[in-house]
Amino acid sequence: MAEAALLRVATHVTFDTPTTERLVQLGATNVVRASDCLIIGPSRRDPHEHTRTREAWLSSSEEHSDTDESGQKWDRLHSSDVRWEPPVVVWVSASLHERVNLWRTCSWLRHLGIAHHDVLVLDFEPVPPSRAASQGILARPFTCSESVSDHPDEILLDRLDKTQPWSAERYDRAIRLWDSYVDENPSLFVESCISGVEGFAELAPLWALLSCFFPRKTAEGGLRLSRFDKMVFTLLSSEWQTALALAVHESETRMRLWNLLSCTGDLFLEDRLDQWAMHDSSAFVERAAGPKPPGHPMLSKVYRLTGRGMQLQDKGLGQLTDAPSLPMAGTEAYSASAPWVLLEDGRLARL
Repeated sequence: MAEAALLRVATHVTFDTPTTERLVQLGATNVVRASDCLIIGPSRRDPHEHTRTREAWLSSSEEHSDTDESGQKWDRLHSSDVRWEPPVVVWVSASLHERVNLWRTCSWLRHLGIAHHDVLVLDFEPVPPSRAASQGILARPFTCSESVSDHPDEILLDRLDKTQPWSAERYDRAIRLWDSYVDENPSLFVESCISGVEGFAELAPLWALLSCFFPRKTAEGGLRLSRFDKMVFTLLSSEWQTALALAVHESETRMRLWNLLSCTGDLFLEDRLDQWAMHDSSAFVERAAGPKPPGHPMLSKVYRLTGRGMQLQDKGLGQLTDAPSLPMAGTEAYSASAPWVLLEDGRLARL
């Protein structure tokens, strides 16, 4: 069978562990896992700088690691030990994580000199939800949990047998999206998301997600917390709480927060709380030891709002640097050197 031969001879790129394992089971011998959540944290155009920057970002968190339990890197796209033998088959789902990694992969393959006609992109739609799926899952505004491995083997093999390379124009558009995503000036990328790019339906929901992490500017000129930080501050109080307690709090705010955490990973909540707690000598958020020892994510620390934090929640930011900066793609949110604010029309503007 043609698909069996292609499994053996091609270089396969996957964006999650279940898909990697499935392809190996089916007979793939050269699988490159590029599983990194590029929605949060810095990304860079130069591949080596990107790798260094991402590793530094991950190491800044006590709970995050760039390797799995076996010591293998989650993201091997730029690893020197990869054998890039054409054809290259890229397996991608509708997950926003995977869409951004797809653009990066196309850019890297171009960097390696691999022609677009030697790249096969297998683009999978989400599996239709079962009747047992909860209404909360069905109503999620962002798609970040999909996986190619959701599909049965016969579907994967059939798609592999029938797929054709993308047109040169569509392949170039993917590379341009990555270039604009990692640019220090996010304006071009935001405009692409708002106006749309043919063949990339993920752009509108992706910007709806990313925009939740930028500080907001009201029509009157006031500065407000990002929507994500606003949710966190709404759930915090003067009482000590673990990150887990905030995440499971029964409220509409918690549901909206979980929609975002489903794309960032729940440990990002603890990371962001730590950033707030360490940001200023007279902090808006205080941190103390939690009910569990270190090594228990979401339970080893507790947090509470200070009086300054309550004022910030009510009155907004005096200046962008009142909040800890947050690297996003090629720029930063809440940065004095990159003072981008979200306007009420959904676009970014420099303050």
